[in-house]
Amino acid sequence: MPTFTIVHLEYLSWAALWTIGLSAIAFLGGGLLGFAMALARISPNRWVRNAAAVYIQIIQGTPLLILLFLIYFGVAILGFNRVPAILAAGVGLTIYASGFLAEIWRGCIESVPKTQWEAAECLAMTRWQRMTRVILPQAVKIATPSTVGFMVQIVKNTSLASVVGFIELSQAGKVINNSIFEPFKIFVIVAIFYFAICFPLSTWSRSLERKLNVGRR
Repeated sequence: MPTFTIVHLEYLSWAALWTIGLSAIAFLGGGLLGFAMALARISPNRWVRNAAAVYIQIIQGTPLLILLFLIYFGVAILGFNRVPAILAAGVGLTIYASGFLAEIWRGCIESVPKTQWEAAECLAMTRWQRMTRVILPQAVKIATPSTVGFMVQIVKNTSLASVVGFIELSQAGKVINNSIFEPFKIFVIVAIFYFAICFPLSTWSRSLERKLNVGRR
């Protein structure tokens, strides 16, 4: 009967790297799109605000699993070639992350005291100058801990990418288990890998919260 070997551990290690890579793609892409949506949510144009709000509500109200299925299989239904698993997973997680990061960052921007907005306006700054020189630097301090905390959720949500054929950490564990049938041992090791990835992020988030004094008066 086959048993767990160093070869299986190496396979899980490579899968963990793919998990980290997919998480990075989702966070960077979702961050860019989410930042644009956050700015749109506070736009003086009502139509832009409403369009951004609808986008965010749709993304937050759609399970990630459904989103991945729609991207992976929906393209084929429209008559195009099926997209690669890494592309479908990356796009799906990017869109999913953008919906939540947009609201996190919108809240942080709007939590900057109104006196700061008014003071910048009294200095005859343009809206762009107010945002880049006064508001966003303060909002970044507020948003940093919660943003790092959300990165942990992205790492764990990569486990759903297996539904489109992407081999990340949890899927690698399933593949190994199907060959050696030692589920407890394998998934304990998988859990240790996830812990090794997520624990430093959680610790960093708490450290940033203390350092930046977020939430204190």
